Amino acid sequence: MKILLVCMGYDYGDPSRGRSYEYFNFYDSLRRHHEVELFDFMERQHSHGQLDMNRQLIEAAASGSYDVAVFSLYTDQILTETVDRVRRYTKTLCFFHDDTWRREFVQLWAPRFDWFTSSDFECQNRYGKLGLDNVVHFPFGANLDLYKPIEATKRHDVSFVGSWHPQREWLISRLRKAGIDVVVRGHGWPSGKVSHDEMIELFSASRINLNLSNSKAWDVRLCAAMPVNFARQLRSPKIGEQIKARQFEINACRAFQISYYVDGLERCYRIGEEIAIYLDPDDLLAKVKYYLSDGPLRDSIANAGYARTMKDHTFEQRFARVFAAMGLQVV
Repeated sequence: MKILLVCMGYDYGDPSRGRSYEYFNFYDSLRRHHEVELFDFMERQHSHGQLDMNRQLIEAAASGSYDVAVFSLYTDQILTETVDRVRRYTKTLCFFHDDTWRREFVQLWAPRFDWFTSSDFECQNRYGKLGLDNVVHFPFGANLDLYKPIEATKRHDVSFVGSWHPQREWLISRLRKAGIDVVVRGHGWPSGKVSHDEMIELFSASRINLNLSNSKAWDVRLCAAMPVNFARQLRSPKIGEQIKARQFEINACRAFQISYYVDGLERCYRIGEEIAIYLDPDDLLAKVKYYLSDGPLRDSIANAGYARTMKDHTFEQRFARVFAAMGLQVV
């Protein structure tokens, strides 16, 4: 199948931050089974301007004989009339992984595409009430070429990989004050980012991998410790947490994790058997202490989470399902 993939090639369109999630997981996954042309709209907009970038996109769709154009939008770089023009030449699909809180954005764009995706388990019902029946459930998943088990000695008690956020900093500070050693890497942290290979090694070398929320948090202790966070939370458009990629990625490495809880997570993994969760800051501290003391239990949960990921949560399975829903012949 021939695919035009319209997405950012770099994280937030910034080459200094490295390749984007879409590049590693959409482009890299799709090109192993299909003929894929990457249209990096952010790079082209920086080089040619918005209007010329949109013109180039229309020309690419018109000349490429694509079976489908797959979009992953950011903000307002792509014009609505551009999508209308692209639909003259090929079927269109748009990924919306943040639709649980970017609702106005999704409701503006979803009718423009032949199909769109949602990570919400209730998306058929929710969007059906809005007259949108062209939705396919498509949560995050794991690219097995990138996320896989490796042999590594357990050198770290606890680690976290992810961008800096005040809530995350506060949670990690509480763990450290309780005497727990936490290795932290990611954009915005003093220790900086890690390469993909370093991240996989860190997952495997850690007894516990943390998956920490970055949604709104109104814990009075957090607001007292970091007063600036109160204003930040008021400005945040997020209205709740959602299932993200890291739940699947850590499990695909057969590594043990303690994750924030989000509605629907129990439909992906058996809680306490295939993934561990925390419910609040005190529960996180208690869970870290509990699981650090029981290596066989950690191994059992990590092995079961890995098996479930292989069975149900690979990107190969995700894409096959959405293309089948669109009536595309996958060759």
